[in-house]
Amino acid sequence: MRRTASPLSLVLLGTGVFLLVLAPLLAWYVAPRAKSTPVDIDTTTVFTGTGSYFDTKAIRTVAGKPLTITRQVRGDVADSTKAGRAVWDVSTSIDTEDTLPAADTTDSLQWTLERWVTDRRTNEPVHCCKEQPVFDGEAYLKFPFDVEKRSYRWWDGTLGSTVTLRFAGTKKIQGYEGYRFTGTVPPAKTGTRMVPGRLVGLPDRGQVLAEEWYANHGIELVVDRRTGQILNAMIGPRKTVRAPGSKKDSMVLLDSRRMEFTEATQRKQVEMAGASSDKLRLVSETLPMGGGAAGAVLAATGLVFVVRGRRAPSAGTGGTAGAAGTAP
Repeated sequence: MRRTASPLSLVLLGTGVFLLVLAPLLAWYVAPRAKSTPVDIDTTTVFTGTGSYFDTKAIRTVAGKPLTITRQVRGDVADSTKAGRAVWDVSTSIDTEDTLPAADTTDSLQWTLERWVTDRRTNEPVHCCKEQPVFDGEAYLKFPFDVEKRSYRWWDGTLGSTVTLRFAGTKKIQGYEGYRFTGTVPPAKTGTRMVPGRLVGLPDRGQVLAEEWYANHGIELVVDRRTGQILNAMIGPRKTVRAPGSKKDSMVLLDSRRMEFTEATQRKQVEMAGASSDKLRLVSETLPMGGGAAGAVLAATGLVFVVRGRRAPSAGTGGTAGAAGTAP
């Protein structure tokens, strides 16, 4: 008798070996490349809160008024493809009840247009593609992939520098848990502007080159661990004007203790982070682990069947038996 491998055993063995090769390929090659910042992004986030601002019509600071910050981020796909980077155009407007309905963002209390360019894998800033402003740090509109329980240098565009945000545990946003990072910004001079002297306590002077100062009462960002997407943001901006060389604020331009993502923005951010996180988990954990385990079982089973083989009659034995069966 001779032994031969059955087709089933060969299929099992081949499939098992294929899965064993595919599992580490997914984990070590495909998964790292799947962690790539998107270039076709088009999202809008909205902060709301109450605070004070300088009313140019009343020529004074008014307090306890509703404020809204709207930030729209659009990816420039053409420039991103050409540069191999994530090129995002960011429009940010701060509005009062009077300016919020305005169709033109230039009518807002404050409006800025920026271009952010980052490495799609590391989230590091890249200085190209008409980037404006030139920024630094390691966290901006998002954090790097696989967020760690440590401090991060977050770029504050109003300050024009980085702020250290420290890990402060976990927090659930709309039932979804993320890492919480907090920090503050002490008062810092950020620029100058021409204002009437009487607004800064110098009534005898017509126009004064006053100092602009900025601080932040508190920054709290809740971030998805796997994708680095910001699930919720809370900030407390304060912008003031001081007379040249003064150590005291003369006029408040904007001041709010707490401005936070709206619930609608939180839900949208959580949905986006959850979907992206699930895809990354599938490629980096579920498929490699499941495929590796299934491959080991199938390969072992197929190998056992190949070794055991199946019994089959030899050609010589079959001929003799046939002749005997046909004898008269």
